Amino acid sequence: MSIAGNLAAIQTRIQRACADSGRAPSSVRLVAVSKLHPAALVAEAAATGQTIFGENYVQELVDKAAQLTCPVAWHMIGHLQSNKVKYLPGIVSMIHTVDRLSLAQEIDRQWRDKLSAVCDILVQVNVSGEVTKSGTTRAEALDLVRAIAPLPNVRIRGLMTMPPFFDDPELARPYFRELRQLADQISNEQIPGIEMTELSMGMSGDFEVAIEEGATLVRVGTAIFGER
Repeated sequence: MSIAGNLAAIQTRIQRACADSGRAPSSVRLVAVSKLHPAALVAEAAATGQTIFGENYVQELVDKAAQLTCPVAWHMIGHLQSNKVKYLPGIVSMIHTVDRLSLAQEIDRQWRDKLSAVCDILVQVNVSGEVTKSGTTRAEALDLVRAIAPLPNVRIRGLMTMPPFFDDPELARPYFRELRQLADQISNEQIPGIEMTELSMGMSGDFEVAIEEGATLVRVGTAIFGER
């Protein structure tokens, strides 16, 4: 199937999952994960109406953004080193993977100095506790949010997670539910300037379950672009 066909199929599945869980389809946005795929395929997807693209690597994101002339929104969805943040202002509209105060401080500094603007970020939480995954712990998430909140040039919009890989997407459900519950707990703290409106969770194999548990951003790559 073509990229256009794949995108249409994914959107149909998103709409069905929203209907099954009593949600408006407009409450879920698709992040097309284009890592390791050429800019030409991003342009092809954009031509069908896809607007948000996620990249895992800073250099690849910067290179692709320079090649594209069509208006798209870039989200940084991979682990981010503080020394690479300087390349992102003016290119990315959201960073999903903020897992430590020092990274948030560097984002704040770069957006202040280069744009005099605010960067939307998500706090990444390692709900599974896997040592191979980045993210703050559930126990430390609230303290991290409190520490980041006063920074004037970043704005926390919600949380992000990656559950363990399962062949059965139902096995990922408890991790998605845990992230939603954590977001609710943080929201109830009513920390000034903090929004918990976005939950970035769910990928090609489990995004429908993630939507049922409250995802607002689903990160889908393979089901759109094929194997890398």
